[in-house]
Amino acid sequence: MFENLKPVAIDPILGLMVAFKADNRAEKIDLGVGVYQDDRGRTPVMASVKQAESRLMELETTKSYQGMAGDPDYNQRMMELLLGKDHSLLSTGRVKSIQAPGGSGALRVGAEVIRRARPESKLWVGIPTWPNHIPLLGSAGFDIKQYPYYDMDARQVDTEKMMETLRQVPVGDLVLLHGCCHNPTGADLTNEQWDSIADLALERGFIPFIDTAYQGLGNGLDQDAYGMRMMAERLPEVIIASSCSKNFGLYRERTGSITFIAETSEQADIVVSQAMSTARSIYSMPPAHGALLVSMVLGDPQLRSQWEAELEEVRLRIKSMRNLLCDSLENNAAGMDFSHIKRQNGMFSFLGITTPQLERLRTEFGIYIVSSTRINLAGVNSNNIKHLTQSLLTVLE
Repeated sequence: MFENLKPVAIDPILGLMVAFKADNRAEKIDLGVGVYQDDRGRTPVMASVKQAESRLMELETTKSYQGMAGDPDYNQRMMELLLGKDHSLLSTGRVKSIQAPGGSGALRVGAEVIRRARPESKLWVGIPTWPNHIPLLGSAGFDIKQYPYYDMDARQVDTEKMMETLRQVPVGDLVLLHGCCHNPTGADLTNEQWDSIADLALERGFIPFIDTAYQGLGNGLDQDAYGMRMMAERLPEVIIASSCSKNFGLYRERTGSITFIAETSEQADIVVSQAMSTARSIYSMPPAHGALLVSMVLGDPQLRSQWEAELEEVRLRIKSMRNLLCDSLENNAAGMDFSHIKRQNGMFSFLGITTPQLERLRTEFGIYIVSSTRINLAGVNSNNIKHLTQSLLTVLE
């Protein structure tokens, strides 16, 4: 049987990680990996999460299954985090959420439920997008269409072409949107652009499928949630896949949720039953540990305050690295404009340099960047910024 299989090409980002680890140079820099790193190049456990973990070890009395929906307190607190504790929908029964194994698990459960509800629906994905969106959602059976999102020359959202394409989306189709901190571009929708897309969704009858993995890392917890909260208020149906990997630092705990907003509470009950049935057929039960930690942090005022302060520190560090990198490259010999890096949000931006320049960075200076020129700004720190900027200025000569 297995002799019929052929090897799968290694994921480019994972391949870059392998090459980086094999590089023995002291000044090497990895700007490809998609995790947060502090100023010492570590991916730390948040102190608030560590405290919650200590409490959990004392209080937890069982490792039994939680059930297909996961922890009820976690689900409620995640809905409140996403939509705001006082959002009018939370008291209507129209919003239901289940725990999922990370943001990827949330996306897949959402996709499978959509396919059960309306198998003829197409999914419209903005280009560029997170590389795993299309294989992950496409493997659920979607016919995937594309809409232009980012103008590589202007280095900003291509509003005109995006809206022109979205005006053609048929009723009942899904439009995938990044909640904030767009991966890979860092170019977020403005509040006005969110409003315009909501207007189109009402006019055309398409359904937003929002992937939010970075709430709190852009402009703040509430500011980053504008689009999904506004759409939840205005539209009859919205689907939100969320992850706690980045804003709680729980990468390896696989902690996420899939939230459905239906037109009526009766429909919401049916949808969540289908989501649990879907979960049962894919992974059966979600992992408990990360969700229990998130629930404890969000449910305890002291831990919540500590977590918010830590998250703000993360956000401001990324902003400071954006500003420092942009300022350091201002007078480059090629006359390239890197000001978009300052304007954008979250961990990622495109540098926009050429392939030969990218190769020189790797071979001559030990700086590892994926072929799209997407860089992780959280990989920049006070210890490597000088080497990074001097190397970039050299290859731009």
